[in-house]
This record gives sequence, structure tokens and C-alpha cells, in this order.
Amino acid sequence: MDYVKPHDIVKGMLSTAELKLNLPVPQLLMRGALAGGFLAVATSLAVVAAVETGLWIVGSLLFPFGLCLAILLGMELLTSSFGLLPCATAAGKSNAAPRRVLANWSWVFLGNLLGSTLYAVLLAIVLTTGGSGDLSAVGSKLITIAEAKTTYYAAHGMAGLLTVFTKAMLCNWMVGLAVVFAYASTSLSGKMLAIWGPTVLFFAQGFEHAVVNMFAIPMGILLGANVSLSAWWFWNQIPVTLGNLVGGMVFTGLAVYYAHGNVTPVHDISIAEAPQKGSIADPKGYPAPF
Repeated sequence: MDYVKPHDIVKGMLSTAELKLNLPVPQLLMRGALAGGFLAVATSLAVVAAVETGLWIVGSLLFPFGLCLAILLGMELLTSSFGLLPCATAAGKSNAAPRRVLANWSWVFLGNLLGSTLYAVLLAIVLTTGGSGDLSAVGSKLITIAEAKTTYYAAHGMAGLLTVFTKAMLCNWMVGLAVVFAYASTSLSGKMLAIWGPTVLFFAQGFEHAVVNMFAIPMGILLGANVSLSAWWFWNQIPVTLGNLVGGMVFTGLAVYYAHGNVTPVHDISIAEAPQKGSIADPKGYPAPF
């Protein structure tokens, strides 16, 4: 069996966080750019599948392969790091001072942005035949998505900001779970299955993911969406990034760390420390609850 128990999952999370915090800037940028590109390709495939079938759920079932590529190839994804790095800080790791964590997030954010927007430019060339052709149904759908992620929220003012922030928080709760759940298996197939489920949950419900939007909104702008750069950042990218931070850090990373990080597993307790059957601490032979 390749199932990894929760307390060992936390050990894996901490080990990965320490490794990420020791990466030099060039590697953070390169890994971040590749991760952004993988999610951008997966997003465009999901849109193609949804347009051709008329079912958004079909695209949602395909999208997780992009996240599998990013995670299992050891790339740097901002939303993943939101869940992992604060755990190292909470555990008191020497290389996890808040300032160092923030620096790491900043470089990964830049890398993700570069990779995502580069793919958007390349895909725009393809979808417009180098700027000389008419838009396909896929191009029109990408424009609609970009406007729905910005001007729709802008039309609702503060309620729109609250909504996009909440959708981002829920999104990275799920994405964070996908990242953490991957540690529950030691096999490639097990890790992919663990990533797939929570990712479908977020994508199918239209929650907001910062790195996906680094592709989706610039893509729409390049194709002619009625979205300004300021609208992209104010009504989506900034609140979504902050919402992803809260969802990944609080709902997943730190929640799992405090649930299992300081718990001594039953099989690690020595016979001398374990309560004996029929003792005062364990009168019925069950493990003592304290």
C-alpha cells in the first residue's frame, strides 16, 4: 500500500517548504514561468473542450492535468506556496522567516505571470492567424471569460470585490488540498488522482485562481475584450491573489499543520508509554483520549 498517513504528510509539506525557500532566484523564476505556462495551456484546453461539447464540466475534468504537471515536475506555483511556506514558518524552520517567505512569493508571482502571459501572446497569434483572421468560437469564449472576471465584478462595486475575494479563498482551499493530498501517496497514479479531485471541484464551480487569471484575462484583452489593465488588476488580480493567500494558508496549509503536525502517531508510542488494558487511564482497553 502506498498510502501515507497524515502526520507523515505534514513532514512532506515541511520538507518541500524548506526546499522551496532555499531555491535561488533564477530557479524560482524559471520554475514559476513553466508552472504558469502549464496552467495556461490547461486552461485553454478546458475552454476548447467546453466550447466544443457545450459542457463546462468536460473542460473541468481535463484542466487538472496542467496542475499535475506543475506539481509533480517540481515547478513553482504561487497558490501552492501560499499553503506550504507558512507551515515552515509556524514550525520555526531557520530559513522560513516571514521576510524570506514574502520574497519567495514575489519571485514566484513574477515567474507565473511571465509564463502565463507569454502563452497568452502565442495563443493569440494562433487564434487570430497572426492578427489577420476572424475569431473562432473559442476566441469569443475567452473574451467573455475575461470580461466576466473583471467588468462583471466592477459593475457590483464593493459587493463584487467581496465576491471575487471569497471565490478566490474557496479556490485555493481546494487547490491547497490538491497539493497537500498529493503527499498521501508515493505512486505517480496515486498522486495524480489526489490532485485531480480537488482541482475539478474548484474549476467546475468557477472559483478564482490567480495564476489561471494571469492567462485568462490578458488572453481576452489581446483578443479585444473590453477590459483595461487597471480593471484587470483592481477587480481581479489583486483581490484574487489575496483571497488565494487566505484560502491556501489558513484553510489548508496551517489547518493541516496544526491538525497533525504536533501529534505523536500511535505506532510511535512505546509500549512503556501506552496505557495498559484495564488500567485507570484505559479501563475498557481503548486508547486514552488524552
